[in-house]
Amino acid sequence: MRLRIFVEPQQGASYDTQLAVAKAAEDLGFDAFFRSDHFVKMGDATGEPGPTDSWITLGALARETSRIRLGTLVTAATFRYPGPLAIAVAQVDQMSGGRVDLGLGTGWFEEEHTAYGIPFPSLGERFARLEEQLEIVTGLWRTPPGETYSFSGEHYSLADSPALPKPVRPEGPPIIIGGTGAQRTPRIATRFADEYNVPFNQVKETGEAFERVRAEVSRTGRAKPLAYSVAQVVCCGRDEAEVRRRADAIGRDVSELRDNGLTGTPAELVEKIGKFADLGAERAYLQVLDMHDLDHLELLASEVLSKV
Repeated sequence: MRLRIFVEPQQGASYDTQLAVAKAAEDLGFDAFFRSDHFVKMGDATGEPGPTDSWITLGALARETSRIRLGTLVTAATFRYPGPLAIAVAQVDQMSGGRVDLGLGTGWFEEEHTAYGIPFPSLGERFARLEEQLEIVTGLWRTPPGETYSFSGEHYSLADSPALPKPVRPEGPPIIIGGTGAQRTPRIATRFADEYNVPFNQVKETGEAFERVRAEVSRTGRAKPLAYSVAQVVCCGRDEAEVRRRADAIGRDVSELRDNGLTGTPAELVEKIGKFADLGAERAYLQVLDMHDLDHLELLASEVLSKV
């Protein structure tokens, strides 16, 4: 099982704070540093000093790190046109030496769209736009050098694009599709994804979501392997007092976190991660909500990462 650090900077984190977490994650042996792609805080956080753009941030981190993978969980298709998104991700991929993963989703948080003047269409239209974006982004990356790319869809049209720049790998960075939808999500994941992620669900529900995607993979005859992963909020302590201190710091209840996340002593986390591994999960994204608590990362590395 590979463990990846996953943060929510819109809750209140400068670039310097993100850099400190990313470098610590790399130094401690974690597989990747991922961040959300949001423009407005959620819940009781202050949100200060304000949001940071995900791909600008990852471009900077690409030059400040050397090993860990970098990516979004997930970029909202509503935030960017597919052509400029393909350019930005390919550039960051080049800057990192091929260490980028693109998580892409429909977008769901209406308030941030309203706050920054971004259209927020119906869910059905957002899914349609997501599929066209995936078609375009992957099409641009995979167009052979010297050839052009065109696309005509309901929401986006491209004519004779030079399809540049190219990412490091000819097929482009790995694509991550997440969610637990029963119909559209399995279809889109099977068609476009290199990795399918189930965020913030309990073990039983995660297994059911994995099985829906596996059924679609089998139905379509997809031959390319698909990786499966989970995202879970993490709150670890050497004893109950330390667990409670960390839960209090992020404004969460310990019992609720135990039910809905990876919470407790290192041994408890190892046991629960093992249950996700038994379902076929190969990667776990540990959502670290207190980005100033680097001791938390050190504990996770020494007592959890080393055992999974």
